[in-house]
Amino acid sequence: MVFRLLLRNWLQQTAREKLRETVVESVRREAGSAQPEPAGKEPAEPPPCHAGVVFALSNESGGLEDLLAGVVATRGEGFAVKQGGLGGRGVVLIESGAGLVAARRATEALIAGHRPSWVLAAGFAGGLSASVKRYDIVMADSVVDEAGQALTIELKVDPASLAETPGVHVGRLLSVDHVVRSLEEKRALAESSGALAVDMETYAVAEVCRQRQVRFLAVRVITDPVDEQLPHDIEQLVRQKSTLARFGAAVGAVWQRPGSFKDMYQLREHSLVASDRLAKFLVATIRQLPPADGA
Repeated sequence: MVFRLLLRNWLQQTAREKLRETVVESVRREAGSAQPEPAGKEPAEPPPCHAGVVFALSNESGGLEDLLAGVVATRGEGFAVKQGGLGGRGVVLIESGAGLVAARRATEALIAGHRPSWVLAAGFAGGLSASVKRYDIVMADSVVDEAGQALTIELKVDPASLAETPGVHVGRLLSVDHVVRSLEEKRALAESSGALAVDMETYAVAEVCRQRQVRFLAVRVITDPVDEQLPHDIEQLVRQKSTLARFGAAVGAVWQRPGSFKDMYQLREHSLVASDRLAKFLVATIRQLPPADGA
């Protein structure tokens, strides 16, 4: 399987910083589960999980959530957490909200609160290369931000085996802090970055994992190819922090521009297919991830 080949040579070792009591308590409060500790008693650390997956939005995470067993959902200030099981392994999904700042904050909380052996940045991305089509999967071997700062992901791939897996690509991801809508900007970013795809969160997640020395992967599914321009309303829609707010933004967009109804419908259809495609790939990937001790 390509997943085993992608992951078996991963050499980075896990070495986590000791959790500070104040950070743990903060994460508990944001998760809505904080309880006062009896006087003189040390607060219990939350149990570890095998894989933590950082998504921006619920429509990205929904496909994987549907495949988890025994899901328990909590909501904090600015993000939602879904915890469940996958083949006997603990998996935590965290929905950060869109953008680099939100992704960094959610990743810090995920690592502090759940101590995952692996962190994955996952979700939708826009294509920057004609080689990647809608619903193709991109696994990052490096990620770069708008300033040109790059982080390498030690991902070793057998090109022959990869070629036998249609619709899966390995290459660079670009992270920017705004929605890339226009064909002109996509082409300019492709030329300046050399990236296959662009998103709004991966660099921040990767940087936190580098600082915390947590093993990291990035997996994105393409929702809009390089030759497709996104509607004007998409930025406002993506920036909303809740499903209700996104619904309100969509209604407002349709009210202002009736033709946007068709755009919104197409975006919804594309997101449903993309989320399911991404979920299947993530399940296969998570099942191949070795535990913290490398066994």
